[in-house]
Amino acid sequence: MSLEGVYEPSPEKWVRDQVELYESSGGTKGTTMRGLPVVLVTTVGAKSGRLRKTPLMRVEHEGAYALVASNGGAVRHPVWYHNVLASPLIELRDGPKVWDMKARLAEGEERRVWWERAVAAFPDYADYQRRTEREIPLFVVEPVG
Repeated sequence: MSLEGVYEPSPEKWVRDQVELYESSGGTKGTTMRGLPVVLVTTVGAKSGRLRKTPLMRVEHEGAYALVASNGGAVRHPVWYHNVLASPLIELRDGPKVWDMKARLAEGEERRVWWERAVAAFPDYADYQRRTEREIPLFVVEPVG
């Protein structure tokens, strides 16, 4: 299934640089932020239709991952959140491994369990939630097939 299309780099220099390092090294460099592991998520732009790549904190459990749309506790959801809602088929790179995955928005008990895992992996998520009135969305992604 691999996503196809034209890649449009992020307007944010730090994101472009991290994506370039992560991919050019085959997933051996650029795999951390603030000393914690990250994955690289490729989505299809909801408006542009172009491929977008975003480093996100690594939250994994038994082969499934959480994508936390924290946006640092900002008032608005990050752009990639809208991309995943519009097209839930994504590509996820965790170090040298790459999977085609499908995302679903977690709710209720599933969200609560994954939120605990996310905060354990990256404690700042709890602070981000306190900074905003919106409930921070969380997607669970699992391999396709």
